[in-house]
Amino acid sequence: MIAVIGAGPAGLMAAETLAQAGEAVTVFDQMPSVGRKFLLAGRGGLNLTHSEILPNFLNRYGSDASPQLIDAVRAYPPERLRIWAEGLGQTLFVGSSGRVFPKAMKASPLLRAWLQRLATLGVTFRLRQRWLGFADDGALLFEGAEPLRAEGVVLALGGASWPKLGSDGHWTAVLAENGIPTTPLRPANAGLRIGWTEHFREKFAGTPLKSVAMRWQDRVSRGDGIISTYGMEGGLVYPLTSALHEATASGGKVEVAIDLRPELSEPALAEKLRQIRPRDSLSTGLKRCLALAPNAISLLREVSRDLPRDPGPLAHLIKHLPLTVTGTEGLGRAISTAGGVSWDEIDGRFMLKQLPGVFVAGEMLDWDAPTGGYLLQASFATGFAAGQGMLDWRKPG
Repeated sequence: MIAVIGAGPAGLMAAETLAQAGEAVTVFDQMPSVGRKFLLAGRGGLNLTHSEILPNFLNRYGSDASPQLIDAVRAYPPERLRIWAEGLGQTLFVGSSGRVFPKAMKASPLLRAWLQRLATLGVTFRLRQRWLGFADDGALLFEGAEPLRAEGVVLALGGASWPKLGSDGHWTAVLAENGIPTTPLRPANAGLRIGWTEHFREKFAGTPLKSVAMRWQDRVSRGDGIISTYGMEGGLVYPLTSALHEATASGGKVEVAIDLRPELSEPALAEKLRQIRPRDSLSTGLKRCLALAPNAISLLREVSRDLPRDPGPLAHLIKHLPLTVTGTEGLGRAISTAGGVSWDEIDGRFMLKQLPGVFVAGEMLDWDAPTGGYLLQASFATGFAAGQGMLDWRKPG
């Protein structure tokens, strides 16, 4: 029997890969049902992957991404994931941003069909099983259960975001007991803390800041942000989370710049501002000439109480609106986590070098990815890679 510990996308993909090759697979999870975080990801529309060409897609993992992660996604690319999902009866569509979604816009139909396929393949599930590590003879230890022998193990316990859904990061201590170091888990794709005034927070928390850009040093992110009670979240800020977390981890503050009209150059913006009529209030003029939303106009006033009417300085402020970030949301509220098992700890088959027969997949590995389909894609791809690695390891001779 092969044990897969963790019933998220990476673990279930590893289980399917192994079962399709004829292996007897049992999936263990500490929660009473499977795929809880996967279902949460589908509440706002399950963004499975992205439709952009593969070279651009792979670049989204960053210049410091492990070659092994890139190879795993290349071996199980977005097109293959789309074919897999359609094979489960899920009609997919590509949104205006290039993101790929099931037509149902939620995860539950896909998960139900997937579990039916796994059952047909003979995969069994043992739930409410919290993994505690290994006995001296290598048997698996679960809370309140007898030690269990397995011919191979895939660990896919996730990171440490949304711990109430099962990914609580307890495995870092378990691996440490077995001499396997891990990089500290840190929030990725998490909101930024910004000290709004009470007036701005009460009036605009929960509203979207649409089609803007955020810049910090040489990093630029573009998209929609959501103003929150504590600061800002959403696709605009998530690509910068890891870098800003490191920059503010010791209690420091950093300044980011918001570009409220990234599609216009500063001179072009100043020219539009010259069309504001003298009799118009500045708010009316910004709305009429630039189509700025009320929350964007108020954000300008949040930073500069006395907005200049001179088109030049005002254009510069709109293109370089400074905001002070004091930190990021913690692990419990992050969409995903970075850190974990270093790539140096596994071999080319995704097997731990110090624990032969034990493979690792998903967010347990130290990688980071923006939202937009890249996170789920790599989870599926590393699950497939770990399953294939197990099959290769178990080949006779």
